[in-house]
Amino acid sequence: MYKHSEKQLKLVEFQLPFGGELLASNRWVRLAQLIPWHEFEKQYCSNLSNSGQGPPAFSVRMALAALIIKERLGVTDEECVEQIRENPYLQYFCGLKAFTTKRPFHPTMFVHFRKRFPADVLARMNEVIVAKAAESHRKDNDDNDHGGGTANTSNKGKLVLDATCVPADITYPTDLKLLNTAREKSEQIIDVLHANRGRGHKKPRTYRIRARKHYLEVAKSKQAGGNKLRKALRRQLGYLRRNLAGIDKLSQQTELSALSQKQYRDLLVSAELYRQQKSMYDHRSHRISDRIVSISQPHVRPIKRGKAGSDTEFGAKLSVSLVEGYAFVDRTSWDNFNECLDLQGQVKAYKRRSGIYPESVHADRIYRTRDNLRYCKKHNIRLSGPRLGRPPKVTPENAARLQAEKIQAYQDELDRIPIEGKFGQGKRRFGLGRLMTKLASTSETSIMLCFLVMNLEKWLTAIFLCLFFKEQKLFLGSYLRNIYFKCRPTRKLSASLG
Repeated sequence: MYKHSEKQLKLVEFQLPFGGELLASNRWVRLAQLIPWHEFEKQYCSNLSNSGQGPPAFSVRMALAALIIKERLGVTDEECVEQIRENPYLQYFCGLKAFTTKRPFHPTMFVHFRKRFPADVLARMNEVIVAKAAESHRKDNDDNDHGGGTANTSNKGKLVLDATCVPADITYPTDLKLLNTAREKSEQIIDVLHANRGRGHKKPRTYRIRARKHYLEVAKSKQAGGNKLRKALRRQLGYLRRNLAGIDKLSQQTELSALSQKQYRDLLVSAELYRQQKSMYDHRSHRISDRIVSISQPHVRPIKRGKAGSDTEFGAKLSVSLVEGYAFVDRTSWDNFNECLDLQGQVKAYKRRSGIYPESVHADRIYRTRDNLRYCKKHNIRLSGPRLGRPPKVTPENAARLQAEKIQAYQDELDRIPIEGKFGQGKRRFGLGRLMTKLASTSETSIMLCFLVMNLEKWLTAIFLCLFFKEQKLFLGSYLRNIYFKCRPTRKLSASLG
């Protein structure tokens, strides 16, 4: 059951117990006026249960506002609820009509809020917000130009492309650590199945004390050699194989329904982990497809980035495009991929949003493939970066052209810097530095929500700057008028000058 939210609440209608009114210039008040809440209500209701039982669901404004507040303040679920309970501006932002000291909802509701806003829904919300921000900027520019202008059908604008990895909240995975964790979880499963089998049965041996001792002998050593590490892996594989065989025998005597949902998932993941580790051990390899690096988050994959600080990252890989400071997540994948394959789709998305192709695309050298170059040349788009092949020899005839290309390449690198700053803003200021959510779907929601909040911050900053410059312009105009009237020439002098 869902009760549709009412229209935007005015500041004078919000009741404060201590009197007074909310400031219209407050950042949360301005942000509430920017977001088109009612346009997202249909998409929000599509992810609600239609059973008609239970209490009414929270409004789209309450759910989305709570998620935005959490990402913008960078706090936990519990702290976000307390911040809303203590701050009247946050309560107005959430759509409440009056200040209250009660908690608006329980912190566990954040789990349901994230599930009601999938990544694709947030992506469409992000496009709506960016479109309104661009319309607002265009209106301000038209007011400043005092003219309408004609429609431009040629290529226009700059499209900046890049990819990054969002690390997940997991410990650094090693083969020995993963096998030890899977062994411990299999031992817990054996305990549960044996307890549900009843008395009079012998419990399967697990050798857990000996296995733990063998693991710590290598895990606590400062330098474990190759032979020593391989021997430890063989031992842990043997212990895990014995436990899985014991679970198979127990499952014939008692049902696996005695296990919790999490334990059953851990059993499936541990069995797949054993298969992968056994295959790599037999073939003396360190590579395998769909490699599991976390028992609790089996969807996480190693992403080979080749960066100086971290050669390999473990999380989701994103393909992002930046247009006039506003970011769009065009692709999210837990498996590694070549980002150059996304260029044509990102250009088409730019054409769909703006109606025209970009004038130039700024990206790394990895994007300068022959297919991408042909595609950009077909649509009259300049792709940044040097020419393919061997650099030409400098001659008096082509010296000026080569110098101009060098200057243009340097400018293209400068134009590509903002997307690196956007990644830094997301990882330092917002939650892209480490994803704290555990499920794949909720992690993708958190990623999209971070970019949505960053775009809102960009729009809010642009509005504050516009208001600041307007005030400065009015102040400067009044100041010059005062100087003019104080220092204006007399009538006789002005007549003689005329």
